[in-house]
Amino acid sequence: MTKKTHNMMKLGAGFIVAGAAFNAFAQETTQVQLYGLIGAYVAKSERSGGPAAVTQLGHGGLTTSYWGVRGSEDLGGGYKAIFALESFFQTDTGGQGRNATDPLFSRNAFVGVESGFGRLTFGRQTNPTYVNMGTLSPFGVSVVFSPLVLQSFVGTYNGALIGDTVWNNTIQYATPRVGGLAGSVIYGLGEVAGSSGTANLGLHANYVNGNFSAAFSAQRFRVPVTAPLTQQNGYLLGATYDFKVAKVYGSLVKTDSSGVSNDTRTYDVGLRVPVTQSGALLAEWAHTKRTRAGLADNKRDTASVGYDHFLSKRTDVYAVYSRDRQSGFDSAGTIGVGMRHTF
Repeated sequence: MTKKTHNMMKLGAGFIVAGAAFNAFAQETTQVQLYGLIGAYVAKSERSGGPAAVTQLGHGGLTTSYWGVRGSEDLGGGYKAIFALESFFQTDTGGQGRNATDPLFSRNAFVGVESGFGRLTFGRQTNPTYVNMGTLSPFGVSVVFSPLVLQSFVGTYNGALIGDTVWNNTIQYATPRVGGLAGSVIYGLGEVAGSSGTANLGLHANYVNGNFSAAFSAQRFRVPVTAPLTQQNGYLLGATYDFKVAKVYGSLVKTDSSGVSNDTRTYDVGLRVPVTQSGALLAEWAHTKRTRAGLADNKRDTASVGYDHFLSKRTDVYAVYSRDRQSGFDSAGTIGVGMRHTF
């Protein structure tokens, strides 16, 4: 072996050792994880009072598709720095976001600190009202098939709650779970010059004890001061109980507005019945009554029934039929089948 070859081997070994040491140090101080969910569905969709039925390949379905990167670093003393960057995407076209107006990290983009005292985060964050709502519907947070979510957050279904399922410019503190109870407060700065009070605020709690769970949310959403509606207060209260042979859901959503009279009240009930070790029947009905000054009350009923079957721990397939009707229009139906996979 020549001296030159020997030196090159020593240099290569040095790089390997240094690289291993760097990787070990990085893994010791910062942990980063790539994760997400991808879903797609085929449906013939029509809503009451909407356009004619359309057959489509849609993105998401029971859960909106997204990918994310999150990480944490041990700061010592029981504290750690945390961050998350999450982006919705469209499985059918490969497009970014839920639609063309979404930013790159449309689902979450925050940094913060976590300890035994809870978690404090800053950035764009998912609205906890939406998170709580997902625990009160057998169809979860689906903006396609959950009657509760459709009538609360989806504009084409006369969504009762103003604002998105994600809030910008927020500061959120979440408590640790104690005795089954956890809570959070979220504040979204309005960032409107000369209007320091133009901001969103939410107070949230959820409780889990064995087969029983409950959730409560109260939010104040303020839209730009130029809009006729200057503030909406929204409230969500619901509970579930798992009897093993069936899990029952019930909830109430109420909104009241300032600036104009446009108040709503939504009642929702749901059921999940396991029929095999891997599959369950799902059923849910929601009714919303909207009161408007100078106009007749608007009433809407949306019901969904479906079957969800898990092929593995991370992959499931499902079929859903929904029926929708609002005041002054004929009823309309949606039927769809889909698949989702978490990673």
